[in-house]
Amino acid sequence: MSWARRILVHASESAWLRERASHFRFVQRASQRFLPGENLDDALSAARRLAANGVTSLITHLGERAEATAVTRDYLGILDRIHAAALPAEISVKLTQLGLDIDRDFCFANLMQLVEASSAGAAPNSVWIDMEHSTYVDATLDLHRRARQSQPNVGVCVQAYLRRTAKDVDSLVAMGATVRLVKGAYSEPPAIALEKKSDVDENFFRLSQMLLSPEARRARVRAAIATHDGAMIARISAWAASQSIPKSEIEFAMLYGIQSAEQLRLAREGYRSCVLVSYGSYWFPWYMRRLAERPANLWFVARNLFSN
Repeated sequence: MSWARRILVHASESAWLRERASHFRFVQRASQRFLPGENLDDALSAARRLAANGVTSLITHLGERAEATAVTRDYLGILDRIHAAALPAEISVKLTQLGLDIDRDFCFANLMQLVEASSAGAAPNSVWIDMEHSTYVDATLDLHRRARQSQPNVGVCVQAYLRRTAKDVDSLVAMGATVRLVKGAYSEPPAIALEKKSDVDENFFRLSQMLLSPEARRARVRAAIATHDGAMIARISAWAASQSIPKSEIEFAMLYGIQSAEQLRLAREGYRSCVLVSYGSYWFPWYMRRLAERPANLWFVARNLFSN
């Protein structure tokens, strides 16, 4: 792990920084690159703009681990708004927000409320489960598996920097799962996670191949390949073309405000293009992890600092 990425990951986990740095105007200004605003209306407005250009949205609320019942109720409200506006949008949730640290069955009941509500609309869509620290991987995959036994419209995120992920992807492919592949941005020991960027990139490519393999397509796996790396996108696209995989069966996912032109290009060329739209007041840890995923974005922060 590079020194810049290491610093940013630790910053994302610092309660002291979260309480102080988020009040600085230049940090707020820089974060606006990644977030349309702190309110749901801001997120839905962004989703409408994206939909007008053929891009779908994945909406997530950046909240603290507040009372899980209230968080569940908030996400049910988001689903109501998505269905009422007929938006091509889905939601993404962290299980710790739904009560995973309190009781696994309680968390599962909250998750199923969202999954069932999501499938009840005129155009059923998926509920995505975010992946958190490595200590939560087994519980997250277990609850995802349980949810899929009753409703197929639930997806899960996996992280390419974890050494275990190829084995997890094997299991997910076998069940025909909905999977979002990311690189990962938490602080993990070397025994658990790959440290070199080149190693993570190679694993990301191999996992993408697994998720787009003939076996995965026969099992009707839906794979969302989450990367802003233009070279990686070109590499995956070229490999997929060599395998005669139609562009319409390949989904790339990115973050709001990053590589916007690339998001539109992919949609125009026939790929499925999805953007993660985040909102909420608890944005600082999330923002630091986004910078850690791509430390080059620090230049954006520096420009804001000096211009301020």
